[in-house]
Amino acid sequence: MKKEVLTQVFARTVSLFLAVLLCRSVLAQPANSRKRDTLRDTCSSLVGPSALVHPVAIDAEGASNGSPAVPPGTILPVRLNSTISSVKSRPGQMITGSIMQDVPLSPGVKIRAGTKVIGHIVERIPANAGAQARISLQFDKLVSAHQTTLLTTNLRAIAGFMRIVEAQTPPIGPGESDVYRWLTTVQVGGDVVYGDGGPVTTAEDPNQIVGKRVKDGVLGQVRAKDGTQCRGTIDGNDSPQALWVFSSDACGTYGLEKISIAHAGRTDPIGVIVLASDSGNFKIAGGAGMLLRVNANSRN
Repeated sequence: MKKEVLTQVFARTVSLFLAVLLCRSVLAQPANSRKRDTLRDTCSSLVGPSALVHPVAIDAEGASNGSPAVPPGTILPVRLNSTISSVKSRPGQMITGSIMQDVPLSPGVKIRAGTKVIGHIVERIPANAGAQARISLQFDKLVSAHQTTLLTTNLRAIAGFMRIVEAQTPPIGPGESDVYRWLTTVQVGGDVVYGDGGPVTTAEDPNQIVGKRVKDGVLGQVRAKDGTQCRGTIDGNDSPQALWVFSSDACGTYGLEKISIAHAGRTDPIGVIVLASDSGNFKIAGGAGMLLRVNANSRN
């Protein structure tokens, strides 16, 4: 009797192992292929629909239909992994970044923290007597677990490495009985975060709650910023956005002296971001943080 039970357990283990391999082959197929649809049905019948939710750039269900995989207006909190330089960068050079916080898209669908963001240098103009230093770049792909999602993005805010570190460091050190993760921090742009799981308020009004602290960052409504072209909710996307270490109204450059966003990529040329400096050549090292925003014409 014991031998029969062990045989049954072994058989079920082998079946489950083969089913998992099948599910992995589903995720490796092109998003809209007939083969993927067939394998998907078989996989679901064997181990259930949840087997298709793996650490990919976007949940397979969210990328399989004709609608944009990433809704317009979605904020992507990105840490720059590459260094960009008005002297050394070259057109066509690949640049990369990482999503720093889970980005919710719809119930059960999200871009996972750690997903790679890929772009390239479009143009580089070093400083000279007749022109300011400029770098043009694009971020147009999300890549994770063999899945690539194409999109078009613009730049809402960018901050140097030290400003990113400061936003994650409590201004007042912990006392003997304090828990570090419960301490208050200040976002890039001024919003105040009241510890792990706590509310996020504006610097001007501690009673104005604009978000909540979650794992790896902050979820909150994006706000327009007076005196700038940065907008609040766009394209009807009023979902809470993943803001990482940035304020809900963060806009422009922070901690990058004399560098400005000359073109955000919202208008023609759409998706092309231009950074410029009126004071000689410049370099933005890896570790800088960015808030990218998905344009309306992005498609999977």
